[in-house]
Amino acid sequence: MPICIECRHPVKTLWTQYSGAGDPSSGHNIRLTVCRNCGHFCDKYVEHDFVVLFIDLVLIKPQVYRHLLHNTLMRDGDRFDPSIIRLGVLLLLFDVYLTWARIEKQTMPDTSPGQSNLGRLAQQPIVLQYIFFLILCTISTMAFHLSIRFLTSSPASPLSILGILPRYSRPNSVSTALLVSSSTKLFPILMVIWEYDVPAAARSLGWAVVANNVEALRILLDCKYYTACFLAISGAAARWAVGRAVLMTAGLGDVDSIGESSVAADGKALWALFKYARDWAGRLAVG
Repeated sequence: MPICIECRHPVKTLWTQYSGAGDPSSGHNIRLTVCRNCGHFCDKYVEHDFVVLFIDLVLIKPQVYRHLLHNTLMRDGDRFDPSIIRLGVLLLLFDVYLTWARIEKQTMPDTSPGQSNLGRLAQQPIVLQYIFFLILCTISTMAFHLSIRFLTSSPASPLSILGILPRYSRPNSVSTALLVSSSTKLFPILMVIWEYDVPAAARSLGWAVVANNVEALRILLDCKYYTACFLAISGAAARWAVGRAVLMTAGLGDVDSIGESSVAADGKALWALFKYARDWAGRLAVG
């Protein structure tokens, strides 16, 4: 059932379509529904295009997340919307490119000038190198999603057992929220136009993606910020651990420990977020 994006009040319809809507001379003849609870339009984004939606996603506006997660992308039977599948594939391919580029741009302390950071992997055909990074990003992304889906939707979840978070019965919707909130990763497409520092972009994207993931989880699950932060931290920690294991298996453990790969960027952003939350809680306790 759709909701009002301003006050979350359930509504029957988001708009009313009058007769003659197909007549070009009569206009669209669609009227947005006004919420009886708060008096605002139930969903103003019905009339907005994708550019406006993307900008508001970057600005982390709760209304746009409610529009996408509750009024647009929800499917019966908890099925994935086809557009979300395409977005997931696009994000994965971008992640492969960025991870590969970051590792190659790192400066290893024991690497001579002109020598690749990829070690034996650099001696393999380019197709095999791409397959390796594709597997790395795929496995680490699956670990990120599966860990959060377990904590939110599994009967064995410690959050559900302890009564911290009610069990959410739509795990695919959780993945949808994570994919939508990770759309900030598409910003590196600007590298086609402007050249900029890839490691610095990794740090910025790490912060932006974490903040968007937290907000999306909070809105979808209707939980507290500390619960959403815990979920995001747990997912990113699983992503980091699995990615680190794959790199170590391939003999690239030292690369991730000193550089700004996607795995390391997530870990550093989350560690900074944890220290900030700890300091903030300490100030509250003193006050």
